[in-house]
Amino acid sequence: MAYTALYRKWRPTRFEDMRGQETVVRTLKNQLNSGRIGHAYLFAGTRGTGKTTAAKIFARAVNCEHPVDGSPCNECAVCRAILSGNSVNVVEIDAASNNGVDNIREIREEVRYKPTEGNYRVYIIDEVHMLSAGAFNALLKTLEEPPEYVIFILATTEIHRIPITVLSRCQRYDFKRLDLATLKGQLRDILREEGIEAEESAVSFIARQADGSSRDALSILEQCVSFYYGEKLTYEKVLDALGASDQMVFSELLRRIINKDVSGTVSVVDDLLSTGRDLSQFVLDLTWYLRNILLLQTEDPSEETLGVSRENLLLMKEEAEELDYHDVMRYIRILGELSNRIRFSGGKRVLLELALIKMMQPAAETDEESLLARIRALEEELREITSGRRVLTEPASSVPADISEESRRAVDFAEAAGYRQESPGQAPEKQSAKVVEISPAAYEDLMKVRNGWKEIVERQGRLFRALLADTEVSADRDGGIEVLFENEFNYTAAVKSKRADELRKILREMFGKDFPVSFKLLRGTETVPEIVPGKRIPGIEMDIEE
Repeated sequence: MAYTALYRKWRPTRFEDMRGQETVVRTLKNQLNSGRIGHAYLFAGTRGTGKTTAAKIFARAVNCEHPVDGSPCNECAVCRAILSGNSVNVVEIDAASNNGVDNIREIREEVRYKPTEGNYRVYIIDEVHMLSAGAFNALLKTLEEPPEYVIFILATTEIHRIPITVLSRCQRYDFKRLDLATLKGQLRDILREEGIEAEESAVSFIARQADGSSRDALSILEQCVSFYYGEKLTYEKVLDALGASDQMVFSELLRRIINKDVSGTVSVVDDLLSTGRDLSQFVLDLTWYLRNILLLQTEDPSEETLGVSRENLLLMKEEAEELDYHDVMRYIRILGELSNRIRFSGGKRVLLELALIKMMQPAAETDEESLLARIRALEEELREITSGRRVLTEPASSVPADISEESRRAVDFAEAAGYRQESPGQAPEKQSAKVVEISPAAYEDLMKVRNGWKEIVERQGRLFRALLADTEVSADRDGGIEVLFENEFNYTAAVKSKRADELRKILREMFGKDFPVSFKLLRGTETVPEIVPGKRIPGIEMDIEE
């Protein structure tokens, strides 16, 4: 038997199976139960929300020999004929390819004949907005006064393109986007029936990517399952299959933007390209991430509302506190303009990098939002100077000639107020490395781990591999493995996501023994300690004589 796509296999066959459209379902069932059936219906809504499915269920229900509470039984001869597509009384027309006057005239000729079986002839016209003006005019009279045994069901995703003369002749039903909880519930049920194991985070990500469309959710699920056939569907596997990016990437990028780190921002884009990520999808996901930041600044939404884990929510709250509300609005506007241009551009990377630089440099734009951002930056600079957090020690004449006019005015103002700035060349000196003495056996283990550290990092997942970049391996006084971070963001992310267990598992696989693993951040002038093999047995304060 030929394979059937998931969205076709699991298409609802009764009104009770439809999710997220309770208002429409209840109204249609009441009409069927009471016998108050209209002659023309218009189903409007975005893709994948159940318009055509509801039309097909309704077409069977009005002709069913044994309806059950307004739904078709799907077992009688009439229902089976309609389900198999062999009934002449239910005609489904694609208006995108049958949009001429002649096609509508054929319908007008056919409606003269009564149904051969069942009670009604039902015409389902999908994408009805594609009909030409002449075709709409040809349909008007038949649509207004069809024979009593004819029902028209029109479906469209673009309600604004339907002539008002047609709208006034139909009962209109609006199909809303499915919410995140509904989509997740549907995906869980289908995964259980299909015998597919999946992480909750993977199901949540697929539901978010579907953007309220049940059909899109099942299509995305099928793509991920096919890519990793026979394997458990994890969050990282879904990201790889869809070419999407993890939340941590957005967090890292946003922090670099806040710090105006141009080279670091470009390196993030490099990493995206090297891992095969789709930049158009990345822009959309980053816009959604900023939308969540905006919600955190205006209210206190739950993890379920934002669709993120607790660890990611904590990181987003930190960023929401660091960013100004108006800056987030400006970022979203820049990305919105970019998403319209990048889709069909051959130079996607250049457009993305230019947009990110715009986000960091308000001076690159002259619109009102950018000017306000520049004023806020100047005010913050003045506050730092007047509060004493920035102290001037050099005369104004030593200020570089290429700084912005705003910064020059701020420096002049501060100097006039009597503040001095510390010389940038006087960097604090690094502390001398402290010496940590461990047992010879622990020292030998440490050397093995250090020599194989590159391989150990490569064996981690893509996200943890990125967090371990530029780390060094040391040991604590008890001989446990200590991973030293210089990047505070990477350290925080590794601790909050509890990655030590993953690292401990890899070490056990490689060296055949359990290592205590801990993370440490090198702060300020702190340096990597010097580890030396000692001559003391832990717990016994006695030197060992050789």
